[in-house]
Amino acid sequence: MNISILAIESSCDDTSAAVIENGRVLSNRTANQEVHSIYGGVVPELASRQHLINIIPVIDTALKDAGKTLKDINAIAFTRGPGLLGSLIVGVSVAKTLALSLDIPLVEVHHMKAHVLAHFAEDPKPPFPFLCLTVSGGHTQIIRVNDYDDMEVLGSTKDDAAGEAFDKTGKMLGLEYPAGPIIDKLAQQGVHKFQFPEPQIEGLDFSFSGLKTSILYFLQKQVAENPNFIVENLADICCSVQNTIIHILMRKLIKAAAMTGINHIGIAGGVSANSGLRQALSKVGEEKKWTTYIPAFEYCTDNAGMIGIAGYHLYQKGYFSDQSVTPLSRMDFGM
Repeated sequence: MNISILAIESSCDDTSAAVIENGRVLSNRTANQEVHSIYGGVVPELASRQHLINIIPVIDTALKDAGKTLKDINAIAFTRGPGLLGSLIVGVSVAKTLALSLDIPLVEVHHMKAHVLAHFAEDPKPPFPFLCLTVSGGHTQIIRVNDYDDMEVLGSTKDDAAGEAFDKTGKMLGLEYPAGPIIDKLAQQGVHKFQFPEPQIEGLDFSFSGLKTSILYFLQKQVAENPNFIVENLADICCSVQNTIIHILMRKLIKAAAMTGINHIGIAGGVSANSGLRQALSKVGEEKKWTTYIPAFEYCTDNAGMIGIAGYHLYQKGYFSDQSVTPLSRMDFGM
């Protein structure tokens, strides 16, 4: 019997829908929101309004791409959290409405766990257990993945996430939002010329607030001496900042692999699209004799494909929600 799942993702500013059949992604459509670029970050009120405009057309397109109709769908998977509450409300409300009208199950999905399970959207798929470094604008975690529904956080950020460090640095440099991809491109044209202190956090946890502060003070000092410093050294600044962030991430990942004895290692989340991080994982993987897993770009940023993959495996295990389910802006990883 074919199991077809319609997945909905609306945790932040991307409205996405996907159709998954028997664990294979048939379609994965996402509508981006450009309105936030002029504000230098996501404006929650505007994001939820755009979701209302985008969600039905995106679902319709995903179904058409997959050659399916709502009558073919066996369950609705949706992001319950974490994320922006207004944005989540739109996706959860539509998911509940569709499930109720079609009389099919609802499957709630944890957004960050879905990022991890994006590795199962395509081959090669990692075996259990494996380690996954999830890096995004709001999260930086090292996760031991024992099964589709069994994950353990070994380390996480104590303050800011790596993605936020990229975006805040971009704001200091006068770059457009989101700054991460721009810094990545500029870094490829520069050299690691400037040194920034790395946080000394015990265990497998991370911290990026101190790095952000050191970058700010560095830029203020240099600009005071030379008003054109940023313009004249932009690529080298980006390269130096990016390399520092990547070194912090990889140092902890190497430590986690040594502590657990696990040599199947993956990365996930929006920052996993960063070319420097992808190259660093491949390089260290060769040196340490790891088997590494890097998701395709479409499964790095927020997308419904990963929600559908997670939803499919939860469906298989009988994890269903009822119509009383509500979105959670903060959602414990154990949920």
